[in-house]
Amino acid sequence: MKPIFALFTLIAALLLTGCVKPVQHDYSAFKQSKPRSILVLLPQNSSPEVEASHGLLSQVTLPLAEAGYYVFPVAVVEETFKQNGVTNANDINAVSLTKLHQIFGADAVLYLTVSQYGTSYKVITSDTRVTASAKLVDLRDGKLLWSGSATASSTENDSNSGDLWSMLIVAMVKQIGNSLADKSHDIAGKTSYRLLSAGTPNGILYGPRSLKYGKDAQ
Repeated sequence: MKPIFALFTLIAALLLTGCVKPVQHDYSAFKQSKPRSILVLLPQNSSPEVEASHGLLSQVTLPLAEAGYYVFPVAVVEETFKQNGVTNANDINAVSLTKLHQIFGADAVLYLTVSQYGTSYKVITSDTRVTASAKLVDLRDGKLLWSGSATASSTENDSNSGDLWSMLIVAMVKQIGNSLADKSHDIAGKTSYRLLSAGTPNGILYGPRSLKYGKDAQ
């Protein structure tokens, strides 16, 4: 009797699990804030690649602008910090919200962290991967409006079919190509779009410059 009862319990648990919906982001603070402009800070880098911060920074403006926000020019923002003696990403991210709002007058600030950036080489393949996380904070009251993370990889569409010799040749060609070109920069672009595009599940909301403004996350 007990084994039958346990089986029914397991089946019920599986059915209930299948009915559970993904956790939805709470957009109440985002909707109340209605940010129009976003200040993007130099990403903090926890990867071993020194160029990761600027590699990601160079890619984030486009998806945010396409989402309908005014984005402060990242080069101008970084130069402003340099003129004030602040050049390190950790120091930049440590500047108070009050000071950031006073200097730039933005509605919100975007904090970014890069945890993976670059190419790892294996015997029969190479993988260029970029992983980043972000949080959007209201500069006027300090409320967290949104947070998320995303990853993109050069091996997403790869197929392992074929003989070992062919796989070795392909891996060799990819490694040479990745060495000659900055593949990480391209993958960082994909990561940025996945992370910061509006209209995606649990993504940021459309901004006031978008025709879809106010129509998402209903």
